[in-house]
Amino acid sequence: MSYYFVIVGTQDNPLFEYEFGTSKQGGDGAAHFGDQQRHMTQFIVHSSLDIVEEAQWSSGQIITNVDPTAGTMTNRYLKCIDKFFNNYISCFITPSNAKFLLLHQPTSPTSSLPAGSTATSLAASSTLSPPPSSSSRSSTAVGANPTSAATEEAIKNFFTEVYENWVKAVMNPFYRADMEVTSPIFRQRVAAAGRKYL
Repeated sequence: MSYYFVIVGTQDNPLFEYEFGTSKQGGDGAAHFGDQQRHMTQFIVHSSLDIVEEAQWSSGQIITNVDPTAGTMTNRYLKCIDKFFNNYISCFITPSNAKFLLLHQPTSPTSSLPAGSTATSLAASSTLSPPPSSSSRSSTAVGANPTSAATEEAIKNFFTEVYENWVKAVMNPFYRADMEVTSPIFRQRVAAAGRKYL
């Protein structure tokens, strides 16, 4: 499975981009987007921002929900919010309204759509059917089904770890709001989270 991760600021500007592949199930950790797809990933992710904002405002995600007993945020992870052909977009919103978007492309197509059609829907996570599989092991593997509970949990854990590192990066006194993050340490930590969970 190939992944394209981007952090989008409050002005809808990209603050950080990272492309990687799965390290699980014998993956080499490199993204395997085709040449044409490589150019389309930014467009696909940017086009999903409208759906993110619609979901954010309609479900009350603009309010920071903090669980005082656990000291953690709840309801910041929007799961799979959009699908464009064989590309799934998952989202996590920070309290500062920065958006973590992850485009994930399964190695095998999970559905075939007629040429020229798109499947963009706010309820994509509930309407997508799981791919046919030959064994129960492959259907539970991360990446075998982009909308499975195991995949959603892995992506949520990835977002949570990246968020913890994001907080450390933006607490830097030399960082200004909506400034691009160029720290090689932050990039290494995002890569490590990708290897760990995805």
